[in-house]
Amino acid sequence: MAVYAFVFPGQGSQTVGMGQEIAQAFPAARAVFEEVDEALGEHLSKTIFEGPIETLTSTENAQPALMAVSIAILRVLERDGGIDLSQSVTLLAGHSLGEYTALAAGRALNVTDTARLLRLRGKAMQQAVPAGEGGMAALIGATLEQAEEICAQSGGAGSLEVANDNGGGQIVLSGKMASIDAAIALAKEMKIKRAVKLPVSAPFHSSLMRPAQDVMAEALAQAQIMAPIVPVIANVTAARETDADTIRNNLVEQVTGRVRWRESVTEMVKMGIDTFVEVGAGKVLSGLAKRIEPDVSTFTIGTPADVEAFLKSL
Repeated sequence: MAVYAFVFPGQGSQTVGMGQEIAQAFPAARAVFEEVDEALGEHLSKTIFEGPIETLTSTENAQPALMAVSIAILRVLERDGGIDLSQSVTLLAGHSLGEYTALAAGRALNVTDTARLLRLRGKAMQQAVPAGEGGMAALIGATLEQAEEICAQSGGAGSLEVANDNGGGQIVLSGKMASIDAAIALAKEMKIKRAVKLPVSAPFHSSLMRPAQDVMAEALAQAQIMAPIVPVIANVTAARETDADTIRNNLVEQVTGRVRWRESVTEMVKMGIDTFVEVGAGKVLSGLAKRIEPDVSTFTIGTPADVEAFLKSL
């Protein structure tokens, strides 16, 4: 018997039309999109299904949109596929905003609150640093030690930090734009395979996000958070969490903290996970899981055909 972790994608996985086939085929999925639209007071689903991509990619839209698609697919697995999450799935996890999706999947947050929190999170992160002053860069083929050395030499604490330790030799740096430029030049000198600026508008998961962290601390203090029905792996600790207050604190820390995805996947495998099921748009997390732990199995579920294939595998 496979031991499953359901994982949920982060920003960058969005595409126009994601979730549309699922919504057309299943009333349970349509109901989620309608709930998110109502929560936000706008037709975000129209932007998800029809674009334009520039509007969908805006942080304040992409975050609730990706959550909506993942939860819509999950509801289909539960209601049409008969999957009982608490019986069939051992752990939940999500990359950055995907951690909110994981908490909604585990009923720690309701969908309405999750959509509103992610809309606020997206806006707050966008507004935390003036446009053009901060950014992010991906290092491909670097170790964590090399990435930390590059940060230290290219600006130091508060100026450049490791934002995502994604695994498979992929590490993302975040900070001031001058430090990003210096880091890319230094990475080339150090013969790192690739170092590229990312097309993002702010230095996410760095201490420059402190203003956004303050906004989210206030919002999360008011949010109703329950113990999830399935333990959730937290980005900032790479540990399984079920305590509501700990989850709340971790979500606050996550705004400026490192996404410890490599450690999270390794930790899940240590806990017995042998199959990662990526629920939502794209295949990023499945690819990372295979690079971090080559012996695991993976599924991606984004379309009705994917749902059918996964349910047949059970």
